[in-house]
Amino acid sequence: MVTRDLHAGVHETTVIERRELATGVVLVSLDAPLLAKTTCPGQYIMAIPPSGEAAATALAVYEAEGKRASLLFFITGKRTRELSELRSGDRLDVVGPLGNGFDLSEAARDVAIVAGGVGIASVLLCAQALLRNGSRVRLFYGARTAELLVDAERFAAAGCELVVTTDDGSRGERGFITDALARARRPDRIYACGPSPMLRGVAHIADRFGVRAQLSLEETFGCGIGGCWGCVVPVIASSAQAPSFPPAALGGSDVAYARVCKEGPVFWADELRW
Repeated sequence: MVTRDLHAGVHETTVIERRELATGVVLVSLDAPLLAKTTCPGQYIMAIPPSGEAAATALAVYEAEGKRASLLFFITGKRTRELSELRSGDRLDVVGPLGNGFDLSEAARDVAIVAGGVGIASVLLCAQALLRNGSRVRLFYGARTAELLVDAERFAAAGCELVVTTDDGSRGERGFITDALARARRPDRIYACGPSPMLRGVAHIADRFGVRAQLSLEETFGCGIGGCWGCVVPVIASSAQAPSFPPAALGGSDVAYARVCKEGPVFWADELRW
């Protein structure tokens, strides 16, 4: 997997639409043609809250088409609260696109995409690209309640087969989305984004199926550009995503520490050593 943030830069964007998809879930669409053109599926941006009173926050690029780039996020704190209050015509500075996204270079006939909660924000571009390439795509989508299964119908309308679960049973099966994946037909490839317990479950299921999985890790970034080394995750030293600094060979370890913001956020499940 090759680093894809070669086109990263600061983009002065204008909000063209703001919608609340569910309680505490907001979609902000930006007039950002260069960002939309250069973003790969699974990449993210660092959004700079306009007040300057809070640090930039990492958000997945949900939509990227024409002049439009959109951010879908849950309101979880001061930074996302401020971003959620943006309205049409407001200015927003963002840095991106950043990180390594999903590797879609190898065609897979039957694909499973697994999204948990806000993880749905990272997989729309992935699903669209796979469908354009002729893959059969099944979206396994889990959330706490039916209301929080935001934009599920959009994926279905695009051509994804939809499997949903909710914690309270208000839509689909009651339980974890990983249980539904474990019982499903074996896919050729798995792509996933969601909370760490879900991703660990997906990794185990992929291993049992004997297929490779790419996982987009959820992490809080300090800088978003790899400078602070505050978001590392252990990977096998032979991984193409293992950083050259610090040298993995020191101490004879077969594990290196990769930055989720720089070498990630997407990693091959079988190369992670959580």
